[in-house]
Amino acid sequence: MKILIAADSFKDALPALEVCQAMARGLRRALPQSETILFPMADGGEGTAEILTYHSRGQWVEKEVNDPFFRPVTAGYGLSGDGRTAFIEMAAASGLPLLKPEERSALRTTTFGTGELLLDAIQRGATKILLGIGGSATNDAGMGMAAALGYRFFDEKGERLPATGENLAKASTIDNSHLLADLEGVEVEVLCDVDNPLFGEKGAAYVYAPQKGADADDVALLDKGLRHFALLLENKFGEDFAAVPGAGAAGGLGAGAMAFLGGRLRPGIEAVMDFTRFEDQLQDVQLILTGEGKVDRQTLHGKLIFGITRRARVAGIPVVALCGAMLASPEEIEAIGLKAAFSIQNRPVSLEEALKETAQGLERTAFHVGRLIS
Repeated sequence: MKILIAADSFKDALPALEVCQAMARGLRRALPQSETILFPMADGGEGTAEILTYHSRGQWVEKEVNDPFFRPVTAGYGLSGDGRTAFIEMAAASGLPLLKPEERSALRTTTFGTGELLLDAIQRGATKILLGIGGSATNDAGMGMAAALGYRFFDEKGERLPATGENLAKASTIDNSHLLADLEGVEVEVLCDVDNPLFGEKGAAYVYAPQKGADADDVALLDKGLRHFALLLENKFGEDFAAVPGAGAAGGLGAGAMAFLGGRLRPGIEAVMDFTRFEDQLQDVQLILTGEGKVDRQTLHGKLIFGITRRARVAGIPVVALCGAMLASPEEIEAIGLKAAFSIQNRPVSLEEALKETAQGLERTAFHVGRLIS
């Protein structure tokens, strides 16, 4: 029997490759004659850069850049084996986890460090970039990212502005006469799983800025700035980016990536599955074993498992999922497209214990799945 093991990481417990390895140990004990193919995956969120680097037989690059407060931080990204494609997660340089809770400030943070990673990748020869934009600490519409690439922003008096969220409303001129890299020949795919517009009640500021330290007055100021900046972008680039679904992602970085990088927004899971050529792995496969930390109704929206079941259904391959928390109803399991789903927990335990026992639980549960189908 040929079984494809394609699982995401179990956040805070195991990276995707180790999840797949644990499942494989259990299956091989139950089905010693089976052929198991390990294919670690990600859905476009945290860990995606590492997974894409792994599948492309690439290398991991680390660079000292600026964090959301312009402080030095070491951030990493991946380069494909041929050096032509870079895999970057903006959270590595501009993410919320880089800040203490009391430091969060959507007004004062910047995506400058993300731009530094992009610049480094381009200068190393990358002509394609897959940019994940989840987990941001920022609300600067990509102003900081652009500044790191050589864009300059001036107010009405001609004074240069620091690239932070609070200065969006002050920007009067965008100068691209001092770019540090030729962006014309660089293809950028932006991995984005939200459909928020740039501004308004469903926009970047009102929906996401409060979790980034913004109070009601800050939110109103940021939204005003995003509205103003949208017009500035339209005047500069001749295109209205504000209403594009996903423009408000990552504090407006969705719009900024389209404008400054010529980026194309794509659902993360679709980009990952296409790049890794997931469908090529399905030949003669009789079962897919997948998994992630939690299976619930949100699994239907941009999560790895749903992406797998959609493609497996076309090939007529059943999919079984293992998870830490199994919160989906039978109706939701059917809607997701799973044959079955199982929690790896076999008794009440604390979160700390559950994290420590993840590998053991995956191996044990995969063994039982193997015995069931043997």
